[in-house]
Formats: sequence, structure tokens, C-alpha cells
Amino acid sequence: MLVGENFVHETYYEILSVKEDASYEEIRNSYRSAILHSHPDKLNNTSRSSSDDEKFLKIQKAWEVLSDAELRVVYDNDLRSSRHDGITADEISIEDMSVEITGDVIDLFYQCRCGDYFCVDSSELGTMGFALLRDGDFVYVKRLGAFVASVVLPCGSCSLKTRVWVDSDMKIPI
Repeated sequence: MLVGENFVHETYYEILSVKEDASYEEIRNSYRSAILHSHPDKLNNTSRSSSDDEKFLKIQKAWEVLSDAELRVVYDNDLRSSRHDGITADEISIEDMSVEITGDVIDLFYQCRCGDYFCVDSSELGTMGFALLRDGDFVYVKRLGAFVASVVLPCGSCSLKTRVWVDSDMKIPI
């Protein structure tokens, strides 16, 4: 489980109750077992709750990512990165960042408590697997795979870092 000041994220491996080095077969078997016990058609309609639906969707999303070799590699890299980036001063959503557009480059920034900024631009995010697309009054964030990821940004002046959480299809007002 990844724990932050404002966020608690259960990993896809934890959702499917498998180890991170589990084989495709182990993941598939665990997925099949989990889905049988949480599928809305298998649950008694009178005792079904929104948390049951949420659990079912989490299992589906975990399977979608872990069953695809390419998405699993990206997910594992993000997971490893989030564990090794050290302590962050703050955790924010990419939607909390401000946008500045200069030509073809989209800059995202968030003010640090020292007065300077945590900054990242569209080309840097592109090397991390993110795409920023301008559409009218919004910048949309796209990512390979539809799962949550994070990026740790250092402040431009001090030693503080912030973790920026990114989910597929987020939009940031300009």
C-alpha cells in the first residue's frame, strides 16, 4: 500500500492478492477468483452496496493493467519510482497546478511554500509517458493505460519535493 499525507493507494497487486513478481498465470487465477466473489450478478441484490461495485471496478482495473505486459511494465516502473522518491512536502493532483502556454510548450507549475515553484513542461511529461493536449479553455492529460500514476517534482529553489498524482483523462483549466 502506498501511503501519503493526503492519499492512500492500494496497489493493483494488493487488490488481486498476489506478489509483485507473480506470473501471468498467478495473476489470472487470482483475478478469476476475485471477480467471482465480487461480480454484481453473483451478489444478492438486497445486500449489494456501492462499495461492492467499487471493489468490482478495482479488480477489473487491476486485471486490465496487470494482464497487459506493456501496461504492467509502466505500472511497475511507476510503483518503484513512487517508493524511491523519498519524502515529499506535499501531495497534489495535477488538476491543482496552474498552466502557462508558450508556443507549443505547456508549462505546469505549483507554488512552493518558499515562494518559488514546482514546475514541469509538456516535453518533460512526454518522456514520462504523459501527453498534454490543449482543447479550448482546458489542457487534457492523457497517459498510456488508464491508471493513476505520480511524478515527484523538486522545487526550483529549496530542497522540498511534491508528489503530483495523475489520472488518465484529467483536465486542467487554463
